Amino acid sequence: MKQQSVFLTAIIIAMGGFLFGYDIAMMSGTTAQLEELFNLNNFWLGFTVAVAIIGTIIGTLLIGKPAEKFGRRNSLILLSGLFTFSALGSAFSFNWAMLLFFRFVTGILLGSISVVTPMFIAEISPAKKRGRLVLMNQFFVVTSIFLAFLVNYILAQIIETGAWRWMIGVEAIPAASFFLLLRIVPESPRWLINQNRIDEALQVFERIKAEDPAKEVEIVKTSVETELKMAHGKLFVKENKYPIMIAILMAAFNQLAGINAIMIYAPRVFEMAGFGTNSSLLQSISIGATNLLFTFVALFLIDRYGRRTLLMIGSVGMVFFLGMLSKAFFTNNFSELGGYGVMIYLMGFIAFFAFSQGAVLWVVISEIFPNKVRSKGQALGTFTHWIFAAALIWGFPVFAKMPTIGGGPSFAFFAVMMVIHFFFAWRVLPETKGKSLEDIQEYFEIRTKKSA
Repeated sequence: MKQQSVFLTAIIIAMGGFLFGYDIAMMSGTTAQLEELFNLNNFWLGFTVAVAIIGTIIGTLLIGKPAEKFGRRNSLILLSGLFTFSALGSAFSFNWAMLLFFRFVTGILLGSISVVTPMFIAEISPAKKRGRLVLMNQFFVVTSIFLAFLVNYILAQIIETGAWRWMIGVEAIPAASFFLLLRIVPESPRWLINQNRIDEALQVFERIKAEDPAKEVEIVKTSVETELKMAHGKLFVKENKYPIMIAILMAAFNQLAGINAIMIYAPRVFEMAGFGTNSSLLQSISIGATNLLFTFVALFLIDRYGRRTLLMIGSVGMVFFLGMLSKAFFTNNFSELGGYGVMIYLMGFIAFFAFSQGAVLWVVISEIFPNKVRSKGQALGTFTHWIFAAALIWGFPVFAKMPTIGGGPSFAFFAVMMVIHFFFAWRVLPETKGKSLEDIQEYFEIRTKKSA
């Protein structure tokens, strides 16, 4: 049997995160062109961008049962194949309705991929490396965001009309690559044990060089048998109340930082601060580069200092930089720091977000649910995440342009949410670093009994 390092396996699976991130950031370069081409006002421009997010929400609701029935690997193979065609369909759309349809389908596929990818990585990872390996998904997300900003800028320079079609169509390349590479990845051993395919699970643990494959199988088998006795096939039961609460709050706070609204409308924020279109696209690259750099930093911190520490430090930094952005827009003073104040504040916000919430969210959600309902729990967290994302992405261009609201109150709102998030991380969230998935499950069972 050919062995394969768990690190290489995680990298291939994390390509799902690449599709996820690229699609989010790619749309930032298309908004001005779509607004002009289809004669869209702020409301309908927001809807055109948010329609994929609405699809994403639906995708998170649909994927739970298929991922449990057909497995993590097979689900991702099908999703990546369909994504290739939906990207091309969006790129070749000949009217607004067709574009909305394919962007909606793309969203459904992205929502499904965003549920399965971190869950799959968590289920194949040893406890000591799980934070770093699951974070590979987010690292690919931010890498693709940086590349999307860069590709958008290059395409805008070399293509005079219809550059938006190329911006979207490029997505088909990583999607097709993901589809092909998934064929060399083994199935999740924990899913195999849930299906009572014990021998296959043992082979997978041996293939990915687990320290003690037989012991890993026995630990997961015991956990699965315990879950069956306690009827843990259902998500919304008393035993899961703490993981459910944490998943919902973490996903909500992640978006209430304003990250996706800022990422997608980064060029528009720069234009609001007085920069030209080309300059805004170019400065957006700095946002993507900052995101990439500080997510890379988080790879070395998350399993050393833990999830809670990163979240609390990140909260403090985000409050400061969001506050400075709010001040700049309230006072309409964009000349600070040599005229680059807005760019520096945005980069500061992105830096603190990237190594805290950006790094920690999917790691924690992939860890806290029992094996039998992990796909459902992951779907719940992702669903919450995209509900808030859709509302903010749709509403941001409308509220930020309103004379009575504008950028000042918008960024101030995000800052207040991060103050509340600090206390959530400090007082509510348990530390999960270095613990096996089964140990984390036991912790929540004990906590539930104590609160009964």
